[in-house]
Amino acid sequence: MKNVWILAQGDTSEAPSRIVSEPMTDEGKAVTVVPDSNAPRTSTNTRRTPGYFNLVLIALMFVVMYLLLFRGPQKKRQQHKQMVQTLDKNDRVRTIGGIIGTIVDVKGDEITLKIDESNNTKIKIASSAIGKNLSKEKS
Repeated sequence: MKNVWILAQGDTSEAPSRIVSEPMTDEGKAVTVVPDSNAPRTSTNTRRTPGYFNLVLIALMFVVMYLLLFRGPQKKRQQHKQMVQTLDKNDRVRTIGGIIGTIVDVKGDEITLKIDESNNTKIKIASSAIGKNLSKEKS
């Protein structure tokens, strides 16, 4: 029993500040071991990734964010704009509010829809309010 370790608390009247752990000799005296600064250091073979790898990951993340946040909605806007430009008289459309009607007149950004055949009810809406062209989808 050459190396006995004893955990002891310092003898002070104050609150304990730390617990001491030191090897003890056979006589019960504490021996303080100081590491030798000239001793060869053992290195753990931790594998580190190169710094440029992290930059590549960050750049890839920005590309994905651009595609998801900016390119998707921009492409949808272009498709909607193209659909609105191809609207003609007598096309059956559905608005973003769910109103289904037939186009009677197209003047710039304003479209006149006939929504009731029996009463000849017409409404004017902005071209941006068109959600789908039902005539083009069926064919």
